[in-house]
Amino acid sequence: MLATGLCAQLACIWEVTACKPGNVTRYSDFEKTTFVDFLLSAAAIAPALEAAPERRVGETVLEGIRATRQVVNSNTNLGILLLLAPLAAVPRNEPLPTGLPTVLDRLDLEDTKAVYEAIRLAEPGGLGQVAEQDVRVEPSFGLREAMGLAAERDLIARQYVNNFSEIFNLGVPAVLSQLNAGQDLESAIIYCHLKFMATHPDSLIARKCGLDEAEEVRKSAEMILDGGWPGPVGRPYSDEWYDEVFQILDEHLRSDGNRRNPGTSADLVTASLFALLREGTIESAFQYPWNLPAGNE
Repeated sequence: MLATGLCAQLACIWEVTACKPGNVTRYSDFEKTTFVDFLLSAAAIAPALEAAPERRVGETVLEGIRATRQVVNSNTNLGILLLLAPLAAVPRNEPLPTGLPTVLDRLDLEDTKAVYEAIRLAEPGGLGQVAEQDVRVEPSFGLREAMGLAAERDLIARQYVNNFSEIFNLGVPAVLSQLNAGQDLESAIIYCHLKFMATHPDSLIARKCGLDEAEEVRKSAEMILDGGWPGPVGRPYSDEWYDEVFQILDEHLRSDGNRRNPGTSADLVTASLFALLREGTIESAFQYPWNLPAGNE
């Protein structure tokens, strides 16, 4: 059984390494955030998540952001920490789906205060101001209640309300469906990312560019999946149609200074990978090939 901190680090590394459309990847940096920044951040948060069962969820999030700020200058993992901290807090002898509701039910005002401090320290892009329980003022609700106020507009916050339904019922099955079909791990990760994008307008895109733009991106991802992406096993990028529509979406997301970065979808992918590793469904870093050469179908 992999240690919890190692599960988190592997999940973060796999997610950022996969060539997902619109995100930082091993071939695509942003102007102020690089692939190496994400690798450093993955290493930085591993100790905090390893200690999560003995800490408040809010403390784990705050400690993770503090550790991240020691190695990078930008927000690389606030959403990831908000998702992984409750999952990592579940005792290792309990399955995540049954143990997580207990963790979420005991969240209180102290968790909210710590998370609000973490958000201010991380300085996430596109953060607006809201009338109730804004992160810039002293909170008065427990963390689950505070997240509930944002659940309609933020898919990460919604996980605190619905017991991480999208992770267990969408993300995890999406990865497994591709691995069970014989696809490589990178294709399975990209498929999971597209599945999140196609099912829900990305919350980060909606915050930065508006809900209409987020909905257009959702439709584009849905079209790619409806067209049969990733194609035959071992030839995920060999068909001209797959190449063309995938590249069009990727270029659109990267235009205008990467403002359409589907970061929320990427964070949900990371949480899905963590769940698979933590539960032992994926048992090691070498259980599946990262990618398959053409002609292996």
